[in-house]
Amino acid sequence: MQALPFATMAFVLYIAAGTWQGMALLRRVPPRPGMVRVIAALGLLLHIPMVIKLLGQSPGFLPGFTTSATLFMAVAVNVVLVASLFKPVLNAGVVLFPLAGIVLITAAGLPNQGSETGLTPGILLHAISSALAFALLAIAAVQAVLVGLQNQALRHHHIRGIVQSLPPLTTMERVLFELVWAGVILLTLSIASGFLFLDNLFAQHLAHKTVLSMIAWLVFTTLLVGRYRFGWRGMRAVKWTLAGCGFLILAYFGSKFVLEILLHR
Repeated sequence: MQALPFATMAFVLYIAAGTWQGMALLRRVPPRPGMVRVIAALGLLLHIPMVIKLLGQSPGFLPGFTTSATLFMAVAVNVVLVASLFKPVLNAGVVLFPLAGIVLITAAGLPNQGSETGLTPGILLHAISSALAFALLAIAAVQAVLVGLQNQALRHHHIRGIVQSLPPLTTMERVLFELVWAGVILLTLSIASGFLFLDNLFAQHLAHKTVLSMIAWLVFTTLLVGRYRFGWRGMRAVKWTLAGCGFLILAYFGSKFVLEILLHR
């Protein structure tokens, strides 16, 4: 399969979906959530064959940076599309749809590596829970940015533009914490299944991922405890969510990027 044509078409569709949703958020065009979902879903349909191709090229089950990024972005897009049918999270596509397109078209020209690990049900559980945890917490990070913008605008009595396009701040914050709760549950499952089913999570090639994932888990868990015990909200919730997501990105992609892309190892 020729990767570049699929990646290019998916890129165009993702950019189109993200651009329209962004323009709707700025009240430049009328909201068309159904149209945005259809366009992004078409992009996802072209995205999936790329994921299958890259997984097929991986020498082992644990994929390298290119395949991991492409797979995780596909999961994130899918979660946004499904969740947006029930919760007001489609605005996360303003960031995630174009990012998925950029990752996909970049992956078409980058080398792919992987680690040798036998596929077992336990490892499959670890991989699926990791991908879903990343997807939900990445959506939570975008939601946190929107909550932050909304919070600042209301503090300065700016009630036009983006504030008018978003649900009420209380609804936005409730959805943010729902996303964090779901993400933490899956991240807990990912870490626990890693300890149970991977040979040594503190081996040299996995130590950074384990430590940073646990730090991210602690950050998100502290946020949830702070919400329950002390009523944390607003900018404090935004900062903790973004910090946790930052650690998670470093855990999943940091060393892979350095070793495989920068150092070609």
